[in-house]
Amino acid sequence: MVNDSAFEILNAPLVRQHLSAIDQKYYSLIREATLEHMSYDPDRNTGNKKPLKRPAQIGVQWELRCGPNYRFRILYQADRVRLEVLILAIGEKRGSRLILGDEEAI
Repeated sequence: MVNDSAFEILNAPLVRQHLSAIDQKYYSLIREATLEHMSYDPDRNTGNKKPLKRPAQIGVQWELRCGPNYRFRILYQADRVRLEVLILAIGEKRGSRLILGDEEAI
């Protein structure tokens, strides 16, 4: 693949806070999954990547599941015109709850 067609991956300001609640040993795993699944075709439905049926209030369109037992969720929007992916949230799934930073997502 040609590098100039790759999507630029950006983080929303709250992502740093969300990551601080996740054990650092998972940071490289999350980064690798992000690069692998979002650099090209971030808006293509796959086994680990899917569009949300009801986009969240913060503009989340897509969800990437990664990590042991797919416990981490990376919530993002993709812009094909600007070739950008904006990561809006990174959380940890605990049972039926999604934890973003120190709060439970609605």
